Amino acid sequence: MRVGVPKEIKADEYRVGLTPAAVREYVAAGHSITVETGAGLGIGSNDDTYRKAGAAVVDSAAEIFGAVDLIVKVKEPQPGEWTQLREGQIIFTYLHLAPDPDQTRGLLASGCTAIAYETVTDATGGLPLLAPMSEVAGRLSIEAAAGALRRSSGGRGLLLGGVPGVPPAKIVVLGGGVVGTQAARMALGLGADVTILDRSLCRLRALDELFGGRARTIFSTIDSIESEIASADAVIGAVLVPGASAPKLVTRGMLSSMKRGAVVVDVAIDQGGCFETSRATTHADPTYEVDGVVHYCVANMPGTVPLTSSLALNNATLPFGLELARKGLRALAENHHLRNGLSLHRGQLSSKPVAESLNLEFVPGERLLAV
Repeated sequence: MRVGVPKEIKADEYRVGLTPAAVREYVAAGHSITVETGAGLGIGSNDDTYRKAGAAVVDSAAEIFGAVDLIVKVKEPQPGEWTQLREGQIIFTYLHLAPDPDQTRGLLASGCTAIAYETVTDATGGLPLLAPMSEVAGRLSIEAAAGALRRSSGGRGLLLGGVPGVPPAKIVVLGGGVVGTQAARMALGLGADVTILDRSLCRLRALDELFGGRARTIFSTIDSIESEIASADAVIGAVLVPGASAPKLVTRGMLSSMKRGAVVVDVAIDQGGCFETSRATTHADPTYEVDGVVHYCVANMPGTVPLTSSLALNNATLPFGLELARKGLRALAENHHLRNGLSLHRGQLSSKPVAESLNLEFVPGERLLAV
């Protein structure tokens, strides 16, 4: 199959869909790879590195969109990209369609087949292509909170771990999944006071065992969220409903109870955010204040560490991408885990969570592929 890797054009995005090592795997499997010039510069891989791996390098994204069968990216296609997609073409990338009606309409109009990394599943019920970036984002969220808590950034002027004789910052983590677990791990490592809220008692028990009781675990309710954030110095939004918009767990009214100079880091912003006051920001301008609370809502957090992120992402996506390249649409028909990532096909939506979020009709993937 002809596989293409355009350069990412989302603001401050330096990751790449295929690393040179991944390109070698595709080439060894008999596929032709075309990479846009400069696509790998963010991870320190120049065009010659890609040529040595077996890829052809072209001058523009248009040459890729116009010629290949499978496009492998990192971030959701931007307006200038979705207009270049066509029927019969497969795009394999993060999509996050639920909070993005414009992108959804654009992809539907293109007629392409779009497969979302974030909803591909595995035999354990996990999300294997979302997990590596969730691990990165969870760890980065604590770095972001620590920076935003500095007085020069508008925060309370707290050191996350405190010092002898001075208590540490209190970190509240909303959600005990991959992001929340990694955030808690980092915060505890820095000496912070950590509380994790989740609605799964099984998950809370597992977290209590994992951290040996060093992190408090609390069942998540409106009352417990309201109580915990009022005393928090930083709150990490780490909730996920696969494929759907994130629930707004913290209202504007709750926010007003927080300390002036406290920080919220909304890792769920790619899915619309879990704070009512969240709006997407960029690495260049990452924070803003609402009611005296500093908001960090960067929508592509792992993009700031592109080498780590690209390697981790390619480790996870490679077997699925190779299966798509080898079998095409047949891979979706034969592998239900990969089919769970199918978001739309030939102008029809196939993701129920996206359809419910955007009030659109959908057709189950197995029925779409049977047509």
